[in-house]
Amino acid sequence: MIDHDLVRALRGQVADRLNEQRRRDQISGVAPMNVDDEREYARSLIIQVLEDHARYEVAEGRSPIPADIEGQVASAIHSALFGVGRLEPLLSDPDVENIDINGCDHVFVQYADGREERHPPVAETDDELVELVQVLAAHTGLSSRPFDSANPQLDLRLPDGSRLSAVMNVCARPSISVRKARLGRVFLHELVANGTMSPEIGSFLTAAVKARKNIMIAGATNAGKTTMLRALANVIPASERLITVERALEVGLGEYEDLHPNVVSFEERLGNSEGLGHVSMAELVRRSLRMNPSRVIVGEVLGDEIVTMLNAMSQGNDGSLSTIHANSSLEVFNRIGTYAIQSRERLPLEATTMLIAGALDFVVFIRKHNDHATGGGQVRVVESIREVVGHDGQVLSNEVFAPDGDGRAVPHSPIGCIADLQDHGYQPMVHGRWT
Repeated sequence: MIDHDLVRALRGQVADRLNEQRRRDQISGVAPMNVDDEREYARSLIIQVLEDHARYEVAEGRSPIPADIEGQVASAIHSALFGVGRLEPLLSDPDVENIDINGCDHVFVQYADGREERHPPVAETDDELVELVQVLAAHTGLSSRPFDSANPQLDLRLPDGSRLSAVMNVCARPSISVRKARLGRVFLHELVANGTMSPEIGSFLTAAVKARKNIMIAGATNAGKTTMLRALANVIPASERLITVERALEVGLGEYEDLHPNVVSFEERLGNSEGLGHVSMAELVRRSLRMNPSRVIVGEVLGDEIVTMLNAMSQGNDGSLSTIHANSSLEVFNRIGTYAIQSRERLPLEATTMLIAGALDFVVFIRKHNDHATGGGQVRVVESIREVVGHDGQVLSNEVFAPDGDGRAVPHSPIGCIADLQDHGYQPMVHGRWT
């Protein structure tokens, strides 16, 4: 077992030496180390600190850290400095799906098979837990993000692709939720194979992306919206230039150069303590249109960026993708209207519905429910696909795939743009009730 008190003490020594080197570089006018160089330099400092500790232990007549444990201690120190500290075992476990932390010693872990278990503390104190999050916020993402009394909310993407959300000072103890990115490099045929959708829907969505249809993916929290977004994006040809816009980097399309060699990822930037330097999602969507995109992908719509995004979709940026929280495919239109009326433009409902009708082609709705077939666990399935067909005082739409008795989408209504989809390889396997 690793002595976490020792790791914390040695981490402090390494941090002091690292900060001292930063000060020396600043005084001498040397350019600061980049992130990779600083992490490599920290490894050399860890070796020095461990050697000093071993000499001290021998001088005091005690045995130094065993050789087979010293490497683990070194890794733990580095994780405490730049990584995820004692969260590492949970993040490296492929069966872990969600981690909820209500204070350092109230840790609940949800597994892919539906189990939920209590886990040992991930820090000795709540202050140490907050410090862990602060370290992550300083070294993860495109820019450092504050997490303190003046900035009590934080969202960021961890190095393994997991999503972390943290709050403090608005609840009795710091609260953290981590959603694991269990499927990063994912394709539609894999979602067909694991039961998320039928082969019919897999073929349909493949053709819709190739035909450059604007698609919004909807569902509740943890329904699998981002996984679906990645799978749809992986249908896009490698020759296209993609611009992604997110609050915290999560989609990660640029990580796979063989699939998407030409990707620019925008991340919302928070303001400093004086409120300066903030760059909003809406501004980034506007900026993306000036960056010669083949397609614009908005990670998660939660606010006034919806108006800018819909304008982009209706002005020639066909083939765009985005996600949104909703409880049904039909509710998506009301949710968009709510965001639009709260936006800077204060867009009235009539104007919003006209904008939706001119921008969106399909809404794909995903739901997570119990897997009755296997008697345990939860599955994510495509429950409904709705096609936007026009406007008559409100958004007109048809549910082209509707849920059957098991809540899985099956053909339901004629597809208005069927000719476009057939031109891109879609041949309905089952015509259903509307043939």
